[in-house]
Amino acid sequence: MSRDDETLSVYAARADDYLKMVEKEAESPILAAFIGGLPKGAHVLDLGCGPGVSAAVMAQSGLTVEATDAVPEMVERAAANPGVMARLATFDDITGTDLYDGIWANFSLLHAPKADMPGHLARLRAALKPGGLFHIGMKTGSGEHRDSIGRFYAYYTEEELCDLLTAAGFKPFSSTRGNEPGLSGEPAPWVCIAAHG
Repeated sequence: MSRDDETLSVYAARADDYLKMVEKEAESPILAAFIGGLPKGAHVLDLGCGPGVSAAVMAQSGLTVEATDAVPEMVERAAANPGVMARLATFDDITGTDLYDGIWANFSLLHAPKADMPGHLARLRAALKPGGLFHIGMKTGSGEHRDSIGRFYAYYTEEELCDLLTAAGFKPFSSTRGNEPGLSGEPAPWVCIAAHG
């Protein structure tokens, strides 16, 4: 998550509510496809892991999971899951080269300002091993604004996202779309894109 204090404070105050909302992600076919596309015992990064629901499923599947979030309350919940190594970190803290077989960025980078997105994606591409698997989930739309509970969002069209991914060196190969309410209760369209490094 980016260093927007208002956004971080919302997640800190509503960590338990958020956990209840995302528990269903354990059964996500998108997550299952991500896990299925990785080699046995793969080293993965869950970027902006929240309470660690997806990270826990990855660990249970035999993956080596590193999970990061900028909210201490989320890191605490994620770290409570067996096999999940969780640490406090922002998007800017992700550095290094050829570290991960897969990176799961599920509805986390949408809190980063648009001006910062090319740099974030470039660092993630560098951290992903050649041919590795990258997942990104984002709300779709245009512009930047705060939702009704104060969280900062940057919105993209699917075409914009694919262009940004390609410019960073990723190779998008599939996408899934949907529309559902989030923590604020407001329905929102979204897209998840899978890409290779």
